[in-house]
Amino acid sequence: MMTSEKPPLPADDQQEEAQLGSEVEPRVAVETARDGWDSKVEYFLAQVGFSVGLGNVWRFPYLCHQNGGGAFILLYVVLMVLVGVPLFFLELAAGQSIRQGSIGVWRHISPKLVGIGYSSCVVCFFVALYYNVIIGWSIFYLGNSFRYPLPWESCPMEGNSTVAECAASSPTSYFWYRKALDITDSIDERSEFNPIITGCLLAAWVIVCLAMYKGIKSTGKVMYFSSVFPYVVLLCFLIRGVMLDGASDGIKFMFYPRLEIWGDVQVWRQAATQVFFALGLGFGSVIAYSSYNPRNNNCHRDAFTVSAVNFMTSVLATLVVFAVLGFRAKTIATACAKRNLKAVFDAMSSSSSLSDLLINTPNVEYVTLNEYKNWYRVEGQHLIISDYNITSCSLEEEMKRGVEGTGLAFIAFTEAMTLFPWSPFWSALFFLMLLNLGLSTMFGTMAGILTPLTDTFKTLRKHKLIFTVCSCTVGFLIGLMFTQRSGNYFVTMFDDYSATLPLIIVVIFQTISVAWVYGADRFLEDLKQMLGQPVSVVYKYLWMYVCPIAMLGLLGASLLKMIIERPTYKAWNREKASEEQLPYPDWALAVLTILIIIASLPVPIGYLHFTLLKRLGQSPMDTEAGYVPCATTDTDLTPLGTSALLVADPNSFSRLLEENHDFPSQNGLIESVESSVL
Repeated sequence: MMTSEKPPLPADDQQEEAQLGSEVEPRVAVETARDGWDSKVEYFLAQVGFSVGLGNVWRFPYLCHQNGGGAFILLYVVLMVLVGVPLFFLELAAGQSIRQGSIGVWRHISPKLVGIGYSSCVVCFFVALYYNVIIGWSIFYLGNSFRYPLPWESCPMEGNSTVAECAASSPTSYFWYRKALDITDSIDERSEFNPIITGCLLAAWVIVCLAMYKGIKSTGKVMYFSSVFPYVVLLCFLIRGVMLDGASDGIKFMFYPRLEIWGDVQVWRQAATQVFFALGLGFGSVIAYSSYNPRNNNCHRDAFTVSAVNFMTSVLATLVVFAVLGFRAKTIATACAKRNLKAVFDAMSSSSSLSDLLINTPNVEYVTLNEYKNWYRVEGQHLIISDYNITSCSLEEEMKRGVEGTGLAFIAFTEAMTLFPWSPFWSALFFLMLLNLGLSTMFGTMAGILTPLTDTFKTLRKHKLIFTVCSCTVGFLIGLMFTQRSGNYFVTMFDDYSATLPLIIVVIFQTISVAWVYGADRFLEDLKQMLGQPVSVVYKYLWMYVCPIAMLGLLGASLLKMIIERPTYKAWNREKASEEQLPYPDWALAVLTILIIIASLPVPIGYLHFTLLKRLGQSPMDTEAGYVPCATTDTDLTPLGTSALLVADPNSFSRLLEENHDFPSQNGLIESVESSVL
């Protein structure tokens, strides 16, 4: 990937080099310099913004809550140190040393593995399609947050009575499923487009296009706000949350360790999957961002710093979520207890059997949940009152309700904010935070598509603006499938299956290609030259054994789960006004299978393509006009478009470097020196 710089040539050799250089010079034309980050801060914010996304706010707290609290966090840290950080460092180092997107990086390491880069692009495209829909939902809720009172604060009226669907569920559930999504009862039902959500999706794609139209030059500036603002909001919510009644109950419930979960294979699978997605491994976005770095950037330190920030953000978001949900749960449970006790005392006047209660009437308004819990265990659960069901009013049960995925953000958290003073202000802050979290991740996802393709194909590189606009337009048009009334079910399907397995496969091939095809020792030596200091040999064994075995285990566990359990999705039943788990129909399973095959297919196709060309005696580069081969000597000064020169004279590469060290550059990086043959 890199070799040490050559020593100065003797005078005679320099004269010979000059003569050879004069023969080469007429065939060379200078292209625009490759973009680079204006500062290290921009790069750091971009990497943090991509890795810290919506999953840190709703998926990590849910997994932590469901899988042992503090025990899950400890397991997560172990897997991040042993698997996540080494793989993240590998991608950072590969992108920085080769200075190409994912396609060019893996083509450089081995032309037969070029399909890995194309698979990353396909997965990024799948993710971008549905991820921007979630951003559109955030825009919709952000717009409605400027209304007072909030439209999801109470149930609407239908004549002189409350809408039945809302009364049977909750105002926030009703607003989400009926007003925002207007959702169907199942994925099978044909439905029309939701015009409001379609407009919000269009707005989301316009924002992404405007932020990406100049590549990292425009994206880097946007990151100053989109990456920093969510932390300001999280800190505001944390300060407000810890002052709420019930916050300590929520946090205690969150972090109470249940070590027995370590024996559950599925918990390990979920922890590994979260590490995998939290760091954005396999998308090609990490490679794309690092490819714009100067050669001497300390990517080893970056790997630990970004990973640490990512983990601390997840913990911070978890504290915020469960402080607020603890307040919500205690408020609901307390109201439930008072309601039940009042019903009991109302029934006492007409039944002598209810005369001896452990709680006196004057204390009902001041009863605590612990007092009610003890009363319910001893006496309440045995009482029978006609036309009334006495429930346990459990704080734990309220904590479990609606804390997964979109249910956390658009139902549970929105319900909690309606209980805040100045609720529109807090709601606007929250959804503006979600919008920025989504956008910063979306920028990285689009970079995982645009950067490798523009690096690889000369035509796209010359028309970056048009390519960016066309990509966003295509993304919007295909994304219209998610704005149907049944669109939420397709979002769930894509989120659960279109990216997980293909990305795991991509990362397995990435690790094997570096550790075994290119060679772990050789890669470590390259890193030593690039960083100016040796890298621990521990990485060799992590890359060669621990990471591949862990990823193969994750792949096996994911496949086994899909085979043993028929995939299901959560649907909203309008008549019952509640959620229910439904199995995917056969046609949906066929779509899932096709998505996984399409995303994984470039890997074997790339290998077969290379093998076929090799048998025909052709170079893979000859068949792709405009492909820019990667630099392997000094990436700060290496022209990227030198295939014709290299074919004519393998030794001309170093001479060309020395001749063209005075080329105009941007941020010290020469993008390409185009051969006239190309």
